[in-house]
Amino acid sequence: MQDSVRLKSFELFPQDIASVDVELLHALTISVGWPHRPNDLELMRRAGKGIVAVDGIGRVFGSAMWFPHGDDFATVGLVITVPRTQAQGNGRWLMDHVFSQCGARRLSLNATKAAYALYLSLGFTKEAIVQLYDGEVSWSGASLPPVDGRLEQLSAEAIREIMPLDRAAFGVDRERLLTLLAEVSRVCVLRRRGEIVGYSMCREFGRGHVIGPIVSFNDEDVIHLAAVHMEALRGRFVRVDTRSQGVFAEFLTRSGLVAGEAVTTMWKGRPFLNEVAGHPIVYGLAGHSFN
Repeated sequence: MQDSVRLKSFELFPQDIASVDVELLHALTISVGWPHRPNDLELMRRAGKGIVAVDGIGRVFGSAMWFPHGDDFATVGLVITVPRTQAQGNGRWLMDHVFSQCGARRLSLNATKAAYALYLSLGFTKEAIVQLYDGEVSWSGASLPPVDGRLEQLSAEAIREIMPLDRAAFGVDRERLLTLLAEVSRVCVLRRRGEIVGYSMCREFGRGHVIGPIVSFNDEDVIHLAAVHMEALRGRFVRVDTRSQGVFAEFLTRSGLVAGEAVTTMWKGRPFLNEVAGHPIVYGLAGHSFN
């Protein structure tokens, strides 16, 4: 792994992402059309680790982050290179630094179309498609069957109650990430006979709000877990990232959200997705950078 990389007329150096002015990171996301606000980037820096590529006068030309979940797994996100360096090796150099920092951890990420070929060349394998839905919520809250159970709001202090359910769905413990998300999210749970059988989070993000993560055992429950947030956000901009292509996706469309860009879930080391019949499923991602 090179300590620096020369791209045409300038040389780039790695710098800890935590030490960079967040406004420079924000400008980087704007350069590639990503919706992250400074607050969104600050949350990501609290949740993970990473580097930026800077030149000799401190300009930022790229970033890459990884989010550890235990000692043997991490998700990779916020991998950005400015358009003029995308074909010059900057992305590969950034990922080499991620690999060095992650050690032997197995990895998962969601690849944009622009980066898909790079990740294939780095040994990642395609696993699934994530569809990004967004738009202004037009759903009125009508036409849903009665909920089987009780929907209630969960305080940030009680967030540990959802950890066993999330671990069963996600496959590894992501308590640290969910605890951070709970600080800035409205968390709703579905209880049935006293047991939590689903949960959803909603927080400010980008142009409006993102609903995710969402975990449930079935399509009927997950629709109620999303709808409880939609009702409060009618007429406002909402985003949901999902691998579901069935009833839940149809509900999002009926609610006014539109399928936009799709990204590809990929793994390195061992397959990531943990969907097993009779077990809970991650219907909505925390964000395509978080997975």
